[in-house]
Amino acid sequence: MTWADSVPNLLIGLREGLEAGLVVSILLAAVRKTTPEGAKASTAPIWLGVLGAVMLAGSFAAVLTFSVADLSSRAQEAVGGLLSVFAVGLVTWMIFWMRRAAAGLAAHLRGEVQRAALVGAGALTITAFLAVGREGLETTLFLWTAARASGQTAAPLVGAAIGIAAAVALCWLLYHRAVRLNIGVFFNRTAIALIVIAAGVLAYGLGDLQDAGLLPGHAWVAFDLTAHIDPGSWWASIITGITELSPKMTVLQVTAWLAYLAVVIPAFVTAGSAARPAGQPVEPAPAPEAGRWESVAGRRPWAVAGVLVAVPALAAGATIAALPAAATTAGTAMTVTKADCAPEWTSGSTGTHTFMVTNNSGLAGEINLDNAAGAVVGEIETIGPGTSAQLTATLGSGAYTFKCLMGSQAATASQTVQVTGAAAGTPAPVAVKPVTAADLTPANDRYQAYAAGQLADLAHQVATIQGDLRRDDIAKAKQDWLAAQLDWERVGASYDSFGDLGLAVDGLPTAFQNGVNDKDFTGLHRLEYGLWHGQSAAELGQVTDVLAKDVAKVRKNLTTDDLAGDPTNLPVRAHEILEDALRDHLSGMDDEGGGAAFAQTYADVQVTRAILGYLAPLIDARQPGLTGTLTAELNTLDQALLTTQANGGWLSLGAAPQSAREHVNAAIGAELESAASVPDLLEVPPTH
Repeated sequence: MTWADSVPNLLIGLREGLEAGLVVSILLAAVRKTTPEGAKASTAPIWLGVLGAVMLAGSFAAVLTFSVADLSSRAQEAVGGLLSVFAVGLVTWMIFWMRRAAAGLAAHLRGEVQRAALVGAGALTITAFLAVGREGLETTLFLWTAARASGQTAAPLVGAAIGIAAAVALCWLLYHRAVRLNIGVFFNRTAIALIVIAAGVLAYGLGDLQDAGLLPGHAWVAFDLTAHIDPGSWWASIITGITELSPKMTVLQVTAWLAYLAVVIPAFVTAGSAARPAGQPVEPAPAPEAGRWESVAGRRPWAVAGVLVAVPALAAGATIAALPAAATTAGTAMTVTKADCAPEWTSGSTGTHTFMVTNNSGLAGEINLDNAAGAVVGEIETIGPGTSAQLTATLGSGAYTFKCLMGSQAATASQTVQVTGAAAGTPAPVAVKPVTAADLTPANDRYQAYAAGQLADLAHQVATIQGDLRRDDIAKAKQDWLAAQLDWERVGASYDSFGDLGLAVDGLPTAFQNGVNDKDFTGLHRLEYGLWHGQSAAELGQVTDVLAKDVAKVRKNLTTDDLAGDPTNLPVRAHEILEDALRDHLSGMDDEGGGAAFAQTYADVQVTRAILGYLAPLIDARQPGLTGTLTAELNTLDQALLTTQANGGWLSLGAAPQSAREHVNAAIGAELESAASVPDLLEVPPTH
């Protein structure tokens, strides 16, 4: 359990629990105040209403959990994403509502109590139910979505429980005047933290919708730090747990996160200035007047309480019972806990089987079904906590074992089951043997040799540019800059995978505080900016001298793990190079004046072909036909890119016809969809 994942839910539990607790405290105080002197105030109706509200929230949580668990993985992502977005909207409304209503909340509730007191205890029960029930539904939905975003169940629930317990204790102390607390200041200050958490949940929800195919941009990644940081490290866990952000996010997720914060925080601060001025009296509550529902329920407190408690439970039970049964057959249901992996796996038969795996471990993870040789015959790549997913595999005669890799815990395994016999007409089982770092090393060695050749060409081209600038020949330097940039593209340093050295050679001004004027902005794009913005040859000569030194450092360190030495990164590179091209080149984001988007993308296709060629034997052994599909799609992309040439050169994004741009975008999108399976297919399994 990662304790950092409990922090957002602790804050939610504390804040929402305190809000609901204050409502209950005000109701209790109002009842005592309206009770005639000498008579004993009965608070039972209030507690019955609170019990009904708790039952409503619990029933809502049960429906959310069981209804989503019975859906397919894609449907789970769609529902989870929609609920996350809805929860963010609801909590945002709640934050602003509390900022406006805090000052008059007590007066309003006292008026409700006076009105309920006119007609009987049943009306008071409903008043408490409505006042607390809204808080319970808000809290349940937001806790559910925040827990889903964190990827586990235990830590978020523990955090929420601690927060709610602290809120209850604080409300008790406030009610008995044992402590003093400026409620307005508390809600206003915690609102900022809650807004940050909501922004993370919004980004996560949009990511779910992209994974489900309901929103575009799944392949347009803003950044991917998974190759550089360990998501399970303590500091990464703290950042992820508190902000709900992940090491890999799409452009849509980052844009939505920034836009939400940029809009909501200023609006929240501005809303404070429009609130009621200090010292202005609160308008008195209107004269109590009994409504029809109050008159009906007023004299039947126990009947009202029974309805409020029983109806949510019955409605939830009926809803869950009406859900379609999971698509399983007898003997195919498997469960995963923290201690056990598919304990139900005790016997099997040959043929094609579908196993419905339910994850009760509280962690997200991966499930594999391996044969005796350790080859994977079926897998669930990712299964979330509290969810179910199907694993389909064709079994022949042999021994099979389920392996569960949940979170950062040590791997667990089922017992090994011997399957015998062969059903007539049963297709031969397809087993995918896990890839090891040793399997990838020969391909990575070939890639390193290829990249070293490109770097040698780059060093030669940079020296040529130095000569151009010494002769003050800016026109020739522009031509040679393009050749140098394409040499670098063919190295295949996608997504800053070469770290600081790659940033020095090919960094963008957006990575630096002062943009194009920052002293640390160096490299090919700095040279591009200067060449197309009228800077002198003398000034650019200094830039090129620094570039030559940085290229030499990359050549020297190419085989280190920080650059291209880790063979496990090669399958990821086969997909990310063109993903990087779509994000940076074809969006115009990295254009500093040279207009080389299509030329750079064409070079990226060349290095992608090379890498896929080195990986082809491993890919073909696991998914026959995939390399042929990828080759055909790269050919289509090449043809689309070549239509953007004119007069012996490449058109810029702005000069290319719209139809040509659309053909390029469609072709690269198709290739990225197919290539997305390569990193998963050649993933080195965890060793924990």
